[in-house]
Amino acid sequence: MLTAKEIKAKKNIEKVSMITGYDYAFAHIEETAGIDQILVGDSLANVLLGYKSTREVGMTEMLIFVAAVCRGAPNTHVIADMPYLADKDPETALENAKRFLGCGASSVKLEGADLKVLENLRNHDIEVCGHLGLLPQTAKNFKQCGKTEEEAERILADAKNLDGLGLFEIVLEHIPDSLGSLVTQQVSAITIGIGAGSGTDGHVLVMHDTLGMHDRKVPPFVTKYADMFDVGVAGVKAYIKSVKG
Repeated sequence: MLTAKEIKAKKNIEKVSMITGYDYAFAHIEETAGIDQILVGDSLANVLLGYKSTREVGMTEMLIFVAAVCRGAPNTHVIADMPYLADKDPETALENAKRFLGCGASSVKLEGADLKVLENLRNHDIEVCGHLGLLPQTAKNFKQCGKTEEEAERILADAKNLDGLGLFEIVLEHIPDSLGSLVTQQVSAITIGIGAGSGTDGHVLVMHDTLGMHDRKVPPFVTKYADMFDVGVAGVKAYIKSVKG
């Protein structure tokens, strides 16, 4: 299993691969394929539970899925995504982070730049992955962030602050390619892009998007590497036909 320190050591040496995972079976597939990191994202609210917003899941659901992924990928670095309000203050964040680590997670991911919360986690030796740019838990829309000079400067400043606290990794979501490259060059943490260009240290995608596990429209920066939805429909149709016959 790659530790946070080993992942950070990959900067300027090789790209880091990350994909979301939510259950035992697919986590086992991802570990067998050799993924560097599995993110148990709060995106499970959308792709697994059918909710419209990631705000609709809490610690109860996240703990179940994190534990399942850790059982399916015991030799992979698993990141637990802090759900909405689970990191509302330093004490709450620390308590919930410890619960995730107790399930087997190697680190936790938090959206935004609440430095008091992040500093408290690092002071307790909890490895943290940051998340800047588009922040789904609080975003009013899903347009690209960092397009104006003011937004770009704020994202860069936040990234430097997170880096200064010792975060080993920062997810950069839906920002201009040039800003993704700039942040990557100016922090020692690994940068993981999702719609942030090719200049980041690594990339993450939602498993259901990149494996084509649904028939919904995907973000423009997503590449589909398989079409499991059509394969699954065809398989079920074949089963139905055999039963009817």
